Amino acid sequence: QAYHHVKHTVPLLMATGSRLRDDQEWLRVAIGEYIEEEMGHQEWILNDLAACGANKEAARHSKPAASTELMVAYAYDTVTRNNPLAFFGMVFVLEGTSITIADSAARQIATTLALPKKAFSYLTSHGALDQEHIVFFENLMNKITDEQEQACIIHSAKMFYRLYAGIFRELDNQHGLPMAA
Repeated sequence: QAYHHVKHTVPLLMATGSRLRDDQEWLRVAIGEYIEEEMGHQEWILNDLAACGANKEAARHSKPAASTELMVAYAYDTVTRNNPLAFFGMVFVLEGTSITIADSAARQIATTLALPKKAFSYLTSHGALDQEHIVFFENLMNKITDEQEQACIIHSAKMFYRLYAGIFRELDNQHGLPMAA
C-alpha cells in the first residue's frame, strides 16, 4: 500500500505548488526542493518488494486498497478544492510517523520474516536518518503565521491520521488478523 500512496507524493506536491498565491512564492521554492528529494521513492518501494520475492510489475499495476485510495483522494480533493496548504497535514503525518517507527518496523519485519537488509531501503531511508525532513518541515510551518491556514493544516493532519490508520486496519483485516484499535 505504501507504493500506492507514495507514487502520488510528487504529483501532489506539484498540485500544491501550482495553487499557491503569489505571496507564497517562498513556499513554492521549498516545494521544489521537496519534489527533488521525493522523486523516485515509489521505485524504492518496488525494488524492496522485488527483494522480498514479489513481482515488481504486478505490484506497480495492482489496485490500491480502499483505505489507501480514500487517503489519496482526500489529499487531491483538499489540495484542489479546499486549500493547498492542507497537503502539509499529510506531510506531517507521513514524515512524522516514518521517523518514529520506520527503523524499528524494518528491524522487526526483517527478523520475523528473515528478509534481507536490501528489502528495506525505503523504510530505513525514512527512519531516524530522515530527521532533516522534519526539521525542514518544522521551519516551513513556523513561517505560516495566518491562523486560518494553521487551522487548515491541523484539521488536515487530524484527517490524515484517521485515513492513514485506516490503511493499517485494512491490512490487518485482509490477513484475517484482529482489527487494530
